[in-house]
Amino acid sequence: MIEYNNLLNDIILTKTGSITSFELFLFIIFALLASLLIDIVFGELPTKIHPVIIIGSLIGYFKKTFIGIKNRFSGLFVVLGVCIVSSLILYIIYLIAGINIVLLFIIFAVLLSSTFSVNMLLQTAVDVKKAFDISIDKARQLVSYLVSRDTEELTESFIVSATIESLTENITDSYVAPVFYYFIFAIIFLYYHIDNSLYYLLLIPMFYRISNTLDAMLGYKTDELIYIGFVPAKIDDILNYIPSRISGIFVVISAYLLGLDGANAYRIMLRDARNCPSPNSGYTMATTAGALNIQLIKKDTYILGDDNKDITRDDISRAVDLSKLTIILYTITIILLFILLYVIL
Repeated sequence: MIEYNNLLNDIILTKTGSITSFELFLFIIFALLASLLIDIVFGELPTKIHPVIIIGSLIGYFKKTFIGIKNRFSGLFVVLGVCIVSSLILYIIYLIAGINIVLLFIIFAVLLSSTFSVNMLLQTAVDVKKAFDISIDKARQLVSYLVSRDTEELTESFIVSATIESLTENITDSYVAPVFYYFIFAIIFLYYHIDNSLYYLLLIPMFYRISNTLDAMLGYKTDELIYIGFVPAKIDDILNYIPSRISGIFVVISAYLLGLDGANAYRIMLRDARNCPSPNSGYTMATTAGALNIQLIKKDTYILGDDNKDITRDDISRAVDLSKLTIILYTITIILLFILLYVIL
């Protein structure tokens, strides 16, 4: 068993950049597992203290400040402003938490959990399916919170499609991407001696969440946002490029393991993933359509998959199971790869 004093000493030394320890290696892994447990058991943090809500407020402030600049630099200024202020807030929290290793671990895990959203991702899809038992209007109401399209006249099949689209598209944004960047930089910080490595390790997935929130709030080609939203949208596209394709591969593997049509999932991913306006979102949506042998349709925007069978509300449950296994397999794989790289390095 690692002694408490040795762990504390190593973390302090790591913060000053003097060593890269086995204890830091364990901290990185257990912090992710703890953060995932926090998210699954407790869900989202309270609104008043949720980092994404704070980030959203900062985006709103800098949007008002720079939206008058009618060129693409306005979006860049918003990105820089939000990132700088968020970094300072996070650093203050990090310094306060750093007085005690147990407090540091708890705060680190809680904040890391705020960079992804597995519980809400899965539960919202389940809630839409349950809403059908009340009324189709209730299902329309719930799905309206998930998608930007008009849901008032959607039939059951289009509600199911929109739910599965939202669920599977967000596998990348809500989990795979932030964890991907967390471990990429964890490897770097284990190999190189960097001051305040734990702070930067937390800052990296937080920056991803900032980028994702910026894109969600500003990344639309409306008259108001056409300039200010350009840079945030492009940054989000770049950051999601690799994770989205990784997500698609894991959906294919999960489809095989669940006895779904894995071969068709891979075929449809290659054929239809680029049908979406986003360069990334189709890699999980199209793959899921192929795995379930259904067609996902957003009117006047895209069609994913083949119309092999009627889409039903039960397909939501299958998509949830597919998403769960994708997240589990991805988590196990990336931790094992991290351990392997640590041993090699």
